[in-house]
Amino acid sequence: MEKNELNTRAGFVSLIGAPNAGKSTITNHFVGSKVSIVTPKAQTTRTTLKGIGIIGQTQIIFLDTPGIFAPKRRLDRAMVESAWGGVKDADIVVLVVDAKRGFDDETRAIIAKLKADKIKAVLLLNKTDLIKKEKLLDLSAELNADFDFEKTFMVSALTGEGLDDFYAYLADVLPQSPWFYPEDEMSDMPLKLLAAEVVREKLFLYLHDELPYALTVEPELWERRADNSVRAEMTIYVERDNQKIIVLGKGGQMIKKIGQTARSELEDILDERIHLFLFVKVRENWGNDPARYNIWNLNYRA
Repeated sequence: MEKNELNTRAGFVSLIGAPNAGKSTITNHFVGSKVSIVTPKAQTTRTTLKGIGIIGQTQIIFLDTPGIFAPKRRLDRAMVESAWGGVKDADIVVLVVDAKRGFDDETRAIIAKLKADKIKAVLLLNKTDLIKKEKLLDLSAELNADFDFEKTFMVSALTGEGLDDFYAYLADVLPQSPWFYPEDEMSDMPLKLLAAEVVREKLFLYLHDELPYALTVEPELWERRADNSVRAEMTIYVERDNQKIIVLGKGGQMIKKIGQTARSELEDILDERIHLFLFVKVRENWGNDPARYNIWNLNYRA
């Protein structure tokens, strides 16, 4: 559809919810490319990320926020603060609920804060492919009895079922406005940070429960070379020497596998040739280092 400046809409849609509710999967589905990492582990997303796309004459900017839970560490507190910060910046707030998990304590706590702050919200029941219709309808009724949602959608981010209706609703109700970003832009995340996130995703997936929350990945270099390929250097920070051994793997096989998989995915996403170099360093208590927070736009004093 040809863009008509006099008839365009644009706005920010904040996706909030408990960890692993499916916010990042929804964002990536809408954009049509990976802008946010997805793993089966909770608390994968560490800062609020933007996924940008066009529906008709409307530009929708999804704010994919960290999962909201009861924080224990400094990093947890910063992540939860980032999530609620995304709510303040939004035209529409969408509570994403894992339908299989149901109306759990984390979702109750989020709704309590929405009530306390008088925030309007849309309900998105996700993972409907994993629950019987009768239970789904009961869950929807229970949630809507507890909070006056503007609208309720039942979707499966994995299969895409129901998402087109959700996107169409957003396109109709966001305010009239010029578009905020160029038409072909998918995210405002710098490419080097996207690369660091893809590497972190692979670490989560390959290392299972061994140490993902004890590590972070930071870009050291993102440089275009004379042949138009990109040299990318990433440092993986862990807290102890034995964690470094796990990341490297026997004979360096684990870090090699992580690097190859991340490089291949980045080349697919960016359609560019990438030379990816990974380094592993021990930095005790990196979770209390202010520099680590600045990179991801998190509040160290949260």
